[in-house]
Amino acid sequence: MPVPPATPRPTLEAVAARAGVSRATVSRVVNGGAGVTEQLAARVRRAVDELGYVPNRAARALVTRRHDAVAVVIAEPETRVFTDPFFALQLRGISEELTARDAQLVLMLTRGDEDSERVGRYLAGGHVDGALVFSVHLDDPLPGLVRRTGLPAVFGGRPGDPAATPYVDCDNRGGARAAVRHLASLGRRRIAHISGPLDQTSAVDRLDGWRDITGAAGAGLDNAPDLLASGDFTPEGGARAMSTLLERRPDLDAVFAASDLTASGALWTLRDAGLRVPEDVAVVGFDDLRTVAQHTDPPLTTVRQDIEEMGRLMARSLLDAGEGVDRPGSPAPDGIVLPTTLVRRASA
Repeated sequence: MPVPPATPRPTLEAVAARAGVSRATVSRVVNGGAGVTEQLAARVRRAVDELGYVPNRAARALVTRRHDAVAVVIAEPETRVFTDPFFALQLRGISEELTARDAQLVLMLTRGDEDSERVGRYLAGGHVDGALVFSVHLDDPLPGLVRRTGLPAVFGGRPGDPAATPYVDCDNRGGARAAVRHLASLGRRRIAHISGPLDQTSAVDRLDGWRDITGAAGAGLDNAPDLLASGDFTPEGGARAMSTLLERRPDLDAVFAASDLTASGALWTLRDAGLRVPEDVAVVGFDDLRTVAQHTDPPLTTVRQDIEEMGRLMARSLLDAGEGVDRPGSPAPDGIVLPTTLVRRASA
């Protein structure tokens, strides 16, 4: 059976003929240009709808030098990104904002310097209008590579490179202080900390917040170095670090974990050791990943950061800068820090 010929795709010329205007006028309306009266623009939009005209993105990019695409670069391997709900929430916020602005998301992951070089080459190739970069490590070449491309970029989390701005982050240090103050208010005096990877500023800031409170003069809290153990923001890392802490300090009575996933692993170890939470050891996490925090045993007291809103702000800031928009409440030139709140559940 013969295949019917494809229906010709409507052209700018067809839209112009239907609207009774010039091709240049249609082009300006479709590409968001100025200099067209609202009456003419309405005629063009009506003709576009009637004909089902879809702009040719490649041709449009040649004229506007815009691709309506944004690279989202996560400096983590696939095994981490697709198992940690933090990334899913941040990507959801980014995707919602990009979709609302008719922009495409190009996801790129890195596992080392070679991957970073690959990402740098792609960004420099003129395929996207900008980049959103997060989970950057302190020795990561990504910020420098992105800066050399000349592309607009916004970073998720305070970058270690002071030149890597603007950025969107939460108040990691203040949230950590609130967590430790809460544990101290419950009468806990030997408050351990399981940190995140200390080549990331979020983990360093949370560690500093723990030190601010446990080391404060007159607080009456034990701040011995053996109450600190390193984790990696994973349940497995939290379980290992908790085992190390119990070996060193079986008398500890509280734990502030640098993430909810870390805290969930710590809870496994405490339960296996026959310790009750919160009666013997109180536990506080960080993030308020509800798929984690509400389903641990017991449900986890934690510090909430608005992860989706961080993603939305990153995308909005990048797109607004590209369009020359300065909204009230937009991120400052160097960045914006969102507040955190303590969410009390049964673990502390």
